[in-house]
Amino acid sequence: MSTEAEDLKYVVDRARIRDCVVRLARGEDRRDAELISGAYWPEATDDHGIFVGDLKEYLDWVVPGAAAISVTLHTLGQSLIEVQGDRATAETHVTAYHRIDLGDEEHDIVIGGRYLDRLEERGREWRIAHRTMLYDWLRDFGQSVDWSQGVLGMPFLGDHYVGRANGDHSVSVFRPDVG
Repeated sequence: MSTEAEDLKYVVDRARIRDCVVRLARGEDRRDAELISGAYWPEATDDHGIFVGDLKEYLDWVVPGAAAISVTLHTLGQSLIEVQGDRATAETHVTAYHRIDLGDEEHDIVIGGRYLDRLEERGREWRIAHRTMLYDWLRDFGQSVDWSQGVLGMPFLGDHYVGRANGDHSVSVFRPDVG
């Protein structure tokens, strides 16, 4: 393979790996089994520390997710991606927001950590074979503010501006046939 072809494959592989990780984050936030499944190989395993299991078990854990967690938002940072043939290792920083109903009140919790992914390429498609979550920090911001009616004292002009784990406006943007 020529140097130009190798360089192009390097760029394309890294983009496909990053796309895989991004789709998975969206799938987790929206509790979308199809997006999550599309990021893992069927025999993949996942180790979140508080959960360890195969893809089916992971889907059962994440979809529909805990009713007490009404909103999640996984914001991805830099990724270190090392490709070696049809295998790759990636470390991606993540800041994960969760609105959690603790019974008497909701709290805003933010976790900082890193995903350690082992990926495999099959038929020009990169997916995760195994993921491990490392936890670096956690912050409980205390009782959540009710911003469902607006922001900074200004009311929302419709009911579709507030994000939710299930069925928010983004579903109709990405899947117009569903919304």
